[in-house]
Amino acid sequence: MGILLKPIDVVDDISQEDFREKYLKPCKPVVIKNMARKWPAYQKWTMDYMKEVVGDVEVPLYDSAKADPAAPINTPTTKMPFADYVDLIQREPTDLRIFFFDPIKYAPKLLDDYIPPKNLMGGFLDKYPSMFFGGKGSVTFLHYDIDMPHIFHTHFNGRKHVLLFEYKWKTRLYKLPYATYALEDYDIANPDFEKFPALDGIEGIECFLEHGDTLFMPTGWWHWMKYLDGSFSISLRAWDKSWAVKAHSLWNLAVQRNFDNFMKGRYKKRYMDWKERKAVERAHEALKKGLPK
Repeated sequence: MGILLKPIDVVDDISQEDFREKYLKPCKPVVIKNMARKWPAYQKWTMDYMKEVVGDVEVPLYDSAKADPAAPINTPTTKMPFADYVDLIQREPTDLRIFFFDPIKYAPKLLDDYIPPKNLMGGFLDKYPSMFFGGKGSVTFLHYDIDMPHIFHTHFNGRKHVLLFEYKWKTRLYKLPYATYALEDYDIANPDFEKFPALDGIEGIECFLEHGDTLFMPTGWWHWMKYLDGSFSISLRAWDKSWAVKAHSLWNLAVQRNFDNFMKGRYKKRYMDWKERKAVERAHEALKKGLPK
């Protein structure tokens, strides 16, 4: 059977009414082709322009290696001046990524180059939206965002492969306890179903982003991303109106993350081994029960 992937809905433009009825309310992803084409960034945001305006700020870099069981989530692998990193991803493939970087703090003029889609919805969160850079072949591991926002993710200067899974599939994706990411021992793009049978038959959505494409990812959607070229994206995040979603976000941020970091620091590999065993046990139990229904 395998993983059952459907192509994502793609629209050139969309009205507020259609967006809310077809995508926001049902929490369904969509790619909007023309939204960013109205931004100055569509023409201006080249690699050389980003180097020029951000400069030699030292940035944390992440690779695709399995996380250190004793380290807090999102601990960087190394650091590098931003301009040197941009040269690197233009020059050659690398699995090094910039994750949740705020270059606009260092180059406020970038604020003038994009337009939050307030014509579609409200509740936007960030004064300085996060940006993500990756070298050709680099991968963002399978996860959902800890603060549970809606995300408008716009890509620049290359292509990106994206797999999306609804929140209800979390257990079958081998979600680690007290975490917002999955077991890192499998490749969701090419899984070993004999070793990870709970993945067989799960349903997802696949899309390929090109320069200027905007992906709407509703709250709670799991996502895996692979940079097909050295390129970058900006994420504009917005609250869901639901108080249940807001409460889930606050729990993740204030309780779950702190507890997880405490346990990692205290018990290190023993705690991580327990988490991985539980992820496998729960996934296989969900498979036996035919969950989710």
